[in-house]
Amino acid sequence: MSEEEFQPLADHLVELRRRLIWVLATFVVGLVASFLYAADIFKIIGKDANEHFALYALSPADSFKIYMQISLVSAFILTLPVLLYHLWQFVRPGLEPREQKATLIYIPVAFLLFIGGLLFGYFLVFPLMIDFLTKISKDLGVKQMYGIYQYISFMFNVIVPLALLFLLPVIVLFLTRLRLITPALLIKVRKIAYIVLIVIALIITPDLLSNFLVAVPLILLYEISIALSIWLFRRIEKESELESLTTDD
Repeated sequence: MSEEEFQPLADHLVELRRRLIWVLATFVVGLVASFLYAADIFKIIGKDANEHFALYALSPADSFKIYMQISLVSAFILTLPVLLYHLWQFVRPGLEPREQKATLIYIPVAFLLFIGGLLFGYFLVFPLMIDFLTKISKDLGVKQMYGIYQYISFMFNVIVPLALLFLLPVIVLFLTRLRLITPALLIKVRKIAYIVLIVIALIITPDLLSNFLVAVPLILLYEISIALSIWLFRRIEKESELESLTTDD
């Protein structure tokens, strides 16, 4: 590698380090703020549990673990827009002005999709899962007594991965705009993608109904991603043709 090639690489690494520091600083601030309000957040997300069964701290550290778990997830949610913004800023110099404006809209859309995934998981999927597991316990004649840490961990293990999967359309659009993937590739791996999404749904959910409620939206999101990728890819091709015509003139 020549000195001329090494210098841009070094500049990119410096910029990447600076942006990671900004993201990390935002996460730390969000973590502290979330820790201060962790008890209030727990009262909201644990309210339904207290109406159906008792929650217990099974070890002296459980309550602190809950504080940290709620704080980490909340801090990630608060940091996500900043993370997306700095990701966009990092790749922005390599984009054309028109592409820069087009990809900027992905930040609020991605954040809203993530929040939508959280709400979908919390208000629909997770309650159905709890009802199913509660019914099994009653059928077995088992008294329900859940550890507070295990309950919250189980909740986050369901809704957070689901929320991340809701980012699929935005990720596909972003990669299509960067010309890293094409609609043809998405269509080619469609069957494999379906299998992966169904396996993910099986891992997240314990019963057939919940699995169906998770798998179907994920498959629909993949199909929406393909449609959006086709639309954007055609638009990019038209833009390229117009630029060629302009250059020829």
